[in-house]
Amino acid sequence: MTIAIAVAVLAAAGTWLVTRGGGTRLILGFILLAHAVNLIIIAAGGAFRREAPIVSDTLDPATTADPLPQAFVLTAIVITFGVTVYLLALVARTESDSTTHLGEPDDPEAAVNRP
Repeated sequence: MTIAIAVAVLAAAGTWLVTRGGGTRLILGFILLAHAVNLIIIAAGGAFRREAPIVSDTLDPATTADPLPQAFVLTAIVITFGVTVYLLALVARTESDSTTHLGEPDDPEAAVNRP
């Protein structure tokens, strides 16, 4: 139940940040959503209910956790890191560009000029 609550909080906060607008909020929301998905995959793999899949003489496949979801999450962490770095560079480049100004997300007059 704790994992479900953590996933709900991460997904809600991530969705809220993504919908608020602004580059930094978008990046933080994306990171929170990625963490929520990673928790869902780990919870679905049963890593919390079983033993670690370490090779030994007394290894019982019925009591060990499936390593495939853990490999998926490790891959997702690397991909999320790469996308986050790309988004940070994109936001830094956009904010340093003096030809484009979208205004503040809460400014009603600037909302008319947004794409």
